[in-house]
Amino acid sequence: MITLHDLYRPLGSTGLTVSPLGLGTVKLGRDQGVKYPNGFTIPDDREALQLLSLARDFGINLIDTAPAYGHSEERLGQLLKGQREHWVIVSKVGEEFEAGQSYHDFSPAHTRLSVERSLKRLRTDHIDLVLVHSDGRDVEILEQSGVYETLQTLKKEGLIRAFGLSGKTVAGGLLALDQGDCAMVTYNLNEQGEKKVIDQAASMGKGILVKKALASGHICLKPNEDPVEASFKLVLGHPGVASAIVGTISPLHLSHNVRVAAHVIRSHEEAYGTL
Repeated sequence: MITLHDLYRPLGSTGLTVSPLGLGTVKLGRDQGVKYPNGFTIPDDREALQLLSLARDFGINLIDTAPAYGHSEERLGQLLKGQREHWVIVSKVGEEFEAGQSYHDFSPAHTRLSVERSLKRLRTDHIDLVLVHSDGRDVEILEQSGVYETLQTLKKEGLIRAFGLSGKTVAGGLLALDQGDCAMVTYNLNEQGEKKVIDQAASMGKGILVKKALASGHICLKPNEDPVEASFKLVLGHPGVASAIVGTISPLHLSHNVRVAAHVIRSHEEAYGTL
């Protein structure tokens, strides 16, 4: 069985070690307002447990959730009962999703409320990484809202181990790295505008997580070319990337992703030396 167990990477200087693929869980809790090419049905508990068990068997230890992912946090709290030590959990602050609509609040009071609520939902005493779920105003949020200062306080209190920004701009990503531990950036075959942030993280020893590595399923290539392999060659071949978050509820897709990622990483290491 091909797994990722021996391919873990440090998440910058956070002290966290993560699998090169992380499991995104928006599809466990929300099926409205999501940007996928095809519709889907939220899996029931049996299907979700099967998926999480398979991910763990494959060596995936990074799981990504958010308050804006509907019931994802609450479901994970139940589904991962008794497994907390096996997972690096990433959640977020700043975006809420209610009655089919998103809204944002980056204030210190809401940031603390959000983290404390996530701890209860996830049934844990700490969250490994909390990211600011930006609405696109990255620099303004980081400089004026007080969200980063609040996350720093929560880190000192031991409620979170690290913090950063899931942003949408290069300027925001660079500022996030300068003042925090990690940035989550969009980086795929279609969009590479935030590559500068990954380059900077590599030089600073800061953490990078990649979202939309497969362009939310919208990657289109030449006939007979595997979009997953081409995408992972780009994303996982960059030394600044710790992990790519891929949201899937398909055991078949998960298996293919792991197999291809392992092949790409090992081929890269053979050609260029250890990343």
